[in-house]
This record gives sequence, structure tokens and C-alpha cells, in this order.
Amino acid sequence: QVQLVESGGGLVQAGGSLRLSCEASGRTFSSYPMGWFRQAPGKEREFVARISWSAGSTYYADSVKGRFAISRDNVKNTVYLQMNNLKPEDTAVYYCAASRLITPTMSQWDYAYWGQGTQVTVSS
Repeated sequence: QVQLVESGGGLVQAGGSLRLSCEASGRTFSSYPMGWFRQAPGKEREFVARISWSAGSTYYADSVKGRFAISRDNVKNTVYLQMNNLKPEDTAVYYCAASRLITPTMSQWDYAYWGQGTQVTVSS
């Protein structure tokens, strides 16, 4: 069992940056691939980025590639999402998630544990 708590959301102007954090409880955090998803009002939850358990592999949605960076610190049991050059269309609730699969896909159904989410609002 893994409990996830996100933080770092807020209001930022277009072109600005935010760094989201997701702290996990549980001694097995380092064995889980981790992902970030987001959900805008009236839209379905969508994949943003994922990182392997060792941080040796990362993958991004095309919409954030080159602007966002996912990383993790297995000593601190924390995964991060650095978001640069933010756009109004990045406005959403951002969720971190942990997968029990070795190589999860972009599907939210591949992730078993979820945080409560943190709001990111980008003004134009």
C-alpha cells in the first residue's frame, strides 16, 4: 500500500514555472514506476509523464514534451514534476500515481495508487 500526497500547485502567469512534489509513504516506494496525470474541468484525466523505478527511463505526453521534466528521489520517497513555460491550457488538477506494473503505459488504469491532486492554474 502506498499513500501519495501532492503539493506545489498554485496560480502562475503564462510563461512561468512551477514544481510539483509528490511524497509517498511506504518502504517500497523505490520499486514503483510513477506517473503524473492531469484533469481539466469537463475533460477526462490525461497522462502527463512517467518515470521508471530507477529513474532511468522517462516518457512524456507530446503536449508537455520539452517543457516538463519528471524526476524522483528514492531516498526522500518523492517524485517531482518541473513545469516550465506554462500555458493556460496546462490549467488542471494534477495527480501523481504509482503503478504496480513493471512498465506501465499512459493509461490511468495501469496505476493502482493515487494522490488527492493539486490545482495548477495558468493565467494568460
